[in-house]
Amino acid sequence: MIEETTTLKASRRQPAGARVGIPPRQMDFHMDATNRYFYDDNATATLFFAMLSSWFPPGERFFMNSVRNYRDLVQDVRLKDQVSGFMGQEAIHGREHDRLNQLLEQRGIDLRFPVAAAKLGLGLLERLPKSTQIAATTFMEHFTALLAEDLLENPEFAEKADPEMIKLWQWHAFEELEHKAVAYDVYELVGNSRIERATAAAAVVVTMVPAVFLSWAWLVAREGKATDIRDIRKGLNLMLGPQGFVTGILPKLPLFLAKHFHPAQHDTSALEAKWAKAMFGDNGFLNTYFKNRSAVMETAVH
Repeated sequence: MIEETTTLKASRRQPAGARVGIPPRQMDFHMDATNRYFYDDNATATLFFAMLSSWFPPGERFFMNSVRNYRDLVQDVRLKDQVSGFMGQEAIHGREHDRLNQLLEQRGIDLRFPVAAAKLGLGLLERLPKSTQIAATTFMEHFTALLAEDLLENPEFAEKADPEMIKLWQWHAFEELEHKAVAYDVYELVGNSRIERATAAAAVVVTMVPAVFLSWAWLVAREGKATDIRDIRKGLNLMLGPQGFVTGILPKLPLFLAKHFHPAQHDTSALEAKWAKAMFGDNGFLNTYFKNRSAVMETAVH
């Protein structure tokens, strides 16, 4: 009886998401020791990541709000816990990228235009029906999960990046894979119209893609690199070249439009297990940054 009571009290302290393998890990990264151009010592490529980072906080809020709109429809206990884990992870992602963005601003990297562009694009998406908003979230979650998988599978990303900075991106990528299906599972409760998915994907492309390239170009110009052809050529190749950060995932994006698409159809469980052990196992390289490890690891499922 005493043992059962102790176990019950412990479970009440544990985040709900930890029970279903989507734990909200409270992290505290040491980003201040990183190089200014933290990706292959290249300004153009680094500024692409800076642009992404500036977009994450408002983007994560959009994702959470679109799922929150339909949270009351969730009756399945497991999915309820998964939604809690999704919300917790996305909130912490936004917080850690806010910290990175503050550091970048302190270093003179002006993020005002990218942030404004992200908010404008997301604001346009927020004018869509709520069901289309969550459909847009599922498309963007599909995109980020593909990026995350590429980042974790390709050792070149870690080799080219600042060793402290890459830890933030590896953690973020890993958790994107952990919760990649949650928004979609909630969307299926709404109806999951293939036409609506296509409409939402088109809306995201039209509103967000031009803003991505304008924001990236603006950052390069503000950094004084607009005429540095060598840096720009190298950065474009690192991001958009044959082996670039973004290029490899483009052929997989249309999978979202398949009639019976579901994020879980693309199994990344082996990759997740590998990185869970590397980052958060007994000798995990992120354990010193992981502030609520004792509570989370009691029930984390991997």
